[in-house]
Parts: sequence; structure tokens; C-alpha cells
Amino acid sequence: MTENEVWTDEDVVLDEDEQQEELYEHYSVTVDKGQSPLRIDKFLTNRMEQVSRNRIQTAADAGNILVNGTAVKSSYKVKPQDRISIVMPYPVREIEIIPENIPLDIRYEDDDLIIVNKAAGMVVHPGHGNYSGTLVNALTYHLKDEPLFQEGDMRAGLVHRIDKNTSGILVVAKNERAHARLAKQFFDHTIDRVYHALVWGNMEQDEGTITGNIGRSTRDRLKMAVFPDGESGRHAVTHYRVLERLGYVNLIECRLETGRTHQIRVHMEYIGHPLFNDERYGGDRILKGTTFSKYKQFVENCFRIMPRHALHARSLGFIHPTTGKYVFFESDEPNDMKTVLARWRNYIAGRTEE
Repeated sequence: MTENEVWTDEDVVLDEDEQQEELYEHYSVTVDKGQSPLRIDKFLTNRMEQVSRNRIQTAADAGNILVNGTAVKSSYKVKPQDRISIVMPYPVREIEIIPENIPLDIRYEDDDLIIVNKAAGMVVHPGHGNYSGTLVNALTYHLKDEPLFQEGDMRAGLVHRIDKNTSGILVVAKNERAHARLAKQFFDHTIDRVYHALVWGNMEQDEGTITGNIGRSTRDRLKMAVFPDGESGRHAVTHYRVLERLGYVNLIECRLETGRTHQIRVHMEYIGHPLFNDERYGGDRILKGTTFSKYKQFVENCFRIMPRHALHARSLGFIHPTTGKYVFFESDEPNDMKTVLARWRNYIAGRTEE
């Protein structure tokens, strides 16, 4: 990389479920004043370390290479002062991926992509402390006939992720072309993502928007934090709507405009409504309610039923990388979250009747 090139995606070293959702990288470069005409695929191959010409050509075919804001093909010849921007899925990382025959809840599959309903507790891809039993281990077995999954890539086909203890819908690409086109949609924030979350407190407004840069906490390196003045972190926007008011907790819908690390979890903590049983952001203790021992026992029972933060990736909508048509997938909350919601409904109903 030259001094003119800018790395614009965070490269954080954290456990798998701590890393940012998007699994692409973004390079930018301004062509030198004395540059002679040269095919852009060759120009970028010469300038970018450990990036093959084939990867660059695949990115160009998917419309992921922009020159002065306009998509170009591999044959485009660069000119002095051209501003080049390129988005690509992350390259292969050196780690042995062992195919594992792990059952998957597959909601849809075609030649280009697969939609998985991930269970809470499953890590998306191998990382520190999680080298087996991950979604990628399972996909590498399930898709062993696909070239993309035969190279031992720890991020094969992935363009986004959800936390280990978050359940719900994920899209995975099955080939390089689909991978590049889906990565571009995530980068452009044109993917429709809806989450359901159970949060502490009764929200004042029925709907709203939370805007605040998200970055690594300066107090706790295992947490993310909101930097409202924009002095640090990355731009993040979450839109929320109350679906159900359950006394001391609310069931809400969150629509992501951006996809930052722990975005919903940290944004909800920031406005004083942390996720129910979110141990990292303070939701694993009684924050609202009464001092009655029966209430304390009720909440602790709910924590035992759902020993994780109450967050579910409900739906995903995007443009199919081959057909060009809008597709939409969704899944209901898993049983642990359904059971806790039912208990809160019964508790509130009983309190009303007293």
C-alpha cells in the first residue's frame, strides 16, 4: 500500500463474535500525476499486496471498482489523478478449516447463495478460542463441491456476520461472483436488515433513530462504545420501533442502516435500554421493576431460560446477485426467546388483573 491509499475498514483483533459484521475490505488510491496509461487490473495488482489479478477482475465484473465514482471494467486504462475505489471480500487467511458435518437450518439455497438460520451459541467462523464447530466448518462440509469452499478460507462466502449469541438469518455466497456483488450491497448499505430485541425499560417514543459513532471503548477493550461527537469510531445509525410494551421491558424492531460491531447492543445501552440479559452491556441484572422477591425470582428464571442477550436477526432483503430481483427471507424468534416473551406477557396480564 502506498501513502496515498487509505484503509477504511477496521482491522480489530477480537474474538469472532466481537468483530464487525461486514466481511469486506475497502481500498482507495489516487493515481500519481506521472502515471502512464495502464489497464486498471494490472495497475491494482502492482499496487495491492497479496491481491491476485483474478480477484481484482472479479471485483470489476461485479461493478465493485469505481474510478471517479463510476464503475469500470478490468480493461479500463488509468489516467493521472484518477480516484480509484475498490470493494472486495476479505482474502484467504492462514488457518486450517476442517469440514464438519454439523446440522444447519437452511432456509433457501440456489447456485449462487445459501440462507442459513443460525442458532444462538454458534460462532460464525473460526477465530481465537473457536477453531471448530463454527458455521464455516459446517458450510465447508455442506458445500464441499463448491470451489469457493475447497480452498480452506476461514471466511469463505461470508459478507456479514452476527454475534455468537445472536440467532437468525445470514446470507452466504457460493461463488466469487455472488460474493463480490453481495459485498458491494453491504458496503453501499442497500441491504434491508431487521432484528427483534427485548430491551429493558418502557421506551418513551414508539419509534426513533439512534445516531452515534461506534468504536472500541477506551475503558474496556472487550466492549464497543458510542462517541456522539464523532471524535472516534465509525458512523452508525439504528432505526427502532416498539412492537410490544411488556411493562418493565419492550419488544422492539431494529432496522440497521449501518452494520457496526455490536451496533444494536451498544446503541440501546447508550439510550438507557440495554438488551435483556446482555452481560457485556449491563442487561444481565434487574434494571427495571419492583423490589418484590417474586419479581426477582421471575426475572432470574427468564435469564436461565434464555442465557444470552435477547437479539434475533429476523429478516434479510437484498438484490439477488444473478437475477437482479429483490429477495426477502425471515425467521421467527427461537424457542428460548419465544418462551421468555410469553412469560413476560403472562406476568403483565397477571399484574393487571390484581
